[in-house]
Amino acid sequence: ALSCQEVPEDDVLDASCLLEVLRMNRWQISSFEEQDAHELFHVLTSSLEDERDRQPRVTHLFDVHSLEQPEIIQKQISCRTRASLPPVSNHWKSQHPFHGRLTSNMVCKHCEHQSPVRFDTFDSLSLSIPAAVWGRPMTLDHCLHHFISSESVKDVVCDNCTKIQAEGILNGQSIENQRTTFVKQLKLGKLPQCLCIHLQRLSWSNQGTPLKRHEHVQFNEFLVMDIYKYRVPGPKSCQEQLSQKNSEETNTGIKDGRAGKPSDAEQPAGTKPLFMNGASSSSSSSPSFLMSPGTFPLAAFPECRAPLYLYRLMAVVVHHGDMHSGHFVTFRRAPGARGSQWLWISDESVRRASLHEVLAASAYLLFYERVHGRAQPQS
Repeated sequence: ALSCQEVPEDDVLDASCLLEVLRMNRWQISSFEEQDAHELFHVLTSSLEDERDRQPRVTHLFDVHSLEQPEIIQKQISCRTRASLPPVSNHWKSQHPFHGRLTSNMVCKHCEHQSPVRFDTFDSLSLSIPAAVWGRPMTLDHCLHHFISSESVKDVVCDNCTKIQAEGILNGQSIENQRTTFVKQLKLGKLPQCLCIHLQRLSWSNQGTPLKRHEHVQFNEFLVMDIYKYRVPGPKSCQEQLSQKNSEETNTGIKDGRAGKPSDAEQPAGTKPLFMNGASSSSSSSPSFLMSPGTFPLAAFPECRAPLYLYRLMAVVVHHGDMHSGHFVTFRRAPGARGSQWLWISDESVRRASLHEVLAASAYLLFYERVHGRAQPQS
């Protein structure tokens, strides 16, 4: 209803009907208590999954041709019975637009054996905010790199080390499982069409009381996710090499205590990254599109360096208050041709907002939608 280009008959849209449907899905939501926006988002996506799972998944055998060609027009479908086909449900074709997959990669430090990659689903990325360095702005890239940074996991059974140990022992003797330290790293195996990013603003004091982190995390209208995408090991393309270099440079900046991007002197000539998510610079050499509205200028990139996973900001949810009480407001794009116009929504109060005001907000939830990036190679 909010995205409809036509003005609704009612001056104010009431969400009580939506809450009533969620209560029918066994969710306990009180209208008289404060609810967390991120928790409600999970309630919505979980309900979508439940509705999808309840749909019949068995399709007509005569519909195999239509299943293999999802773009086929319904009227063109014919079957051997010469009879009309029942409508084919679209629920089986894809997950909801926020559905993505995380990869978990484990490598043994001792024998460098890699365990099978594990996949876990997600409907939002919940990012912790790294410790701030005085005088340096915190950016969305820092939070994303912190999320996928590798960590050591001790005392893990390594089947390969156990096998190597067994080969050097006489037959008939039993050996204990070899436990070693593994390096674990998360990456994004499947990026969704719509990406929800949750910035964790809950922290705990030394006394164990909850505190809210108020610092501003810089983010842009456009988001490039190529660096964080999992890729099957193999020969690296130009884009992958650039992504790896940008990742190493950002990680180096964090490890050395520099929350900002590395200085130009630390980068070889011609390898300066063209895009940093959330980094804004006053330098005249910086691309002017970093903080500018409108269409992302892919022409500014060389062909092999243009982003493949490119997202555009669609909405921002901001929380005002502390950990015990507060109020949520939303910035969102106006529908239709006014896509460059932003709106500020606080319950029934709605006003226009500028992109500068949106990017200056202390975001709690960021909603991005994937847009057409670099053309993918033909299969």
